[in-house]
Amino acid sequence: MVYRIGQKVTGTVTGIQPYGVFVALDESVQGLIHISECGHGFVKALDEQFTVGQQLEVLVLDVDEYTHKISLSLRALHKAQDLLPQRAKKHYWTNRRIQTGFAPIAERLPGWTKAAIEELNQRGK
Repeated sequence: MVYRIGQKVTGTVTGIQPYGVFVALDESVQGLIHISECGHGFVKALDEQFTVGQQLEVLVLDVDEYTHKISLSLRALHKAQDLLPQRAKKHYWTNRRIQTGFAPIAERLPGWTKAAIEELNQRGK
């Protein structure tokens, strides 16, 4: 059978390595799901998620015409889920009641400008 990029196929897990999962697509064709394509986010241990003989629906990502290697993906078939719950942004330099913002800079600015002017006057003499 000829496999094309973007095609969804069902295969059987034939081997599990630290870098990916080998999947037999038919009697003579085998593809690899790289660890980065096994799921969204961090993938801890492939041997805990997959077993030899397991049936998987995968997506064909790439077919190398010279080596005939097929790259597969599980991640592309599943919607990305929020890995961390969204939290409200915290503003440490202000709050709703007291607007501190850049107040310390604003308070010191007149003193800095006065010191700079005095220094320039002394250099000019």
